[in-house]
Amino acid sequence: MKANAPMLPDTLRAALDTALSRYSPQELARSVAQLTERYRIPSAGGTHLRGQADVAAYAAYRMPATYAAAGSAMRQAAALAPGFQPATHLDAGGGTGAAIWAAGAIWPSLRQVMVIEHDPHVIDLGRRLARASESAAVRDTTWRHAAIRPGLDRPPADLATMSYALGELPERDRPDVVRWLADGATLVVIVEPGTPAGYATIAAAREVLAGQGMSIVAPCPHDGRCPIQPGRDWCHFSVRLPRTSLHRQVKAGTLSFEDEKFSYVAAMAGPSPRAEARVLRHPQKRKGVVSLRLCTAEDGIRDVIVSKRQGELYRRARDVGWGEAWPDPRD
Repeated sequence: MKANAPMLPDTLRAALDTALSRYSPQELARSVAQLTERYRIPSAGGTHLRGQADVAAYAAYRMPATYAAAGSAMRQAAALAPGFQPATHLDAGGGTGAAIWAAGAIWPSLRQVMVIEHDPHVIDLGRRLARASESAAVRDTTWRHAAIRPGLDRPPADLATMSYALGELPERDRPDVVRWLADGATLVVIVEPGTPAGYATIAAAREVLAGQGMSIVAPCPHDGRCPIQPGRDWCHFSVRLPRTSLHRQVKAGTLSFEDEKFSYVAAMAGPSPRAEARVLRHPQKRKGVVSLRLCTAEDGIRDVIVSKRQGELYRRARDVGWGEAWPDPRD
């Protein structure tokens, strides 16, 4: 899914800039560097954000990428389930609310939103940002201070999401948390980093969701076992997002964009439509031919060559992107 992501909504970007204005770019950059180091070294208590400055730095550093990745995953699910019009949304481990902003833009049918987050400073910033949204559901979000754990009481929700949070939980708790997240939901979307570890977390969550009787909507074109062999490859996608000048300063970057790699799964209660096949890598384009690596419903991983002689199919292959749907090659 190497697509260009929309920038943060103007209202969110302005609210985030206002929230960050009390800190200099140098302060934010220092906090980002410290946060990056803490995330590399697991801490005994798992606490990486140590106050409001860290929360502000984290929002500047991660909110655009989380918005882009979660939004990309949800848009894929929405495209395959056009009749799904959720009224309620639960975002577990929602941080400063990137996923609820993305969901609000995709599904204007939303009326009630709840974010469950364990850090009170994160909730405070998320609530202040949400007040700027044009979506009444996002503005009126209920922010609940609680740690995600199996058995935590929660309201029913048509849409349940979890972005970059499942992999931070103890591995033994993850299957029960996925079942808890899916309980009563029509659509579940889980996003993790596009790394081997992130994919392993998604693959395990996918098995739990399928075991709950849910249909895998995206990215997979089937409900069977993932044909990718763990340890040899991993299923992930990429979205390109623009960087603001502040974003570049905070990340000490010079490029006007960055590529966020992520893994995800979307599952629906009961039978649901799905992509015929999914492009798993950047299409390889040579003179007169395009090579596609596909995940297919019946044949697992399959490499397909589309030549210029195939006319319209070739023109489609020239335009198709990593992560997008593709017709089943057996048809």
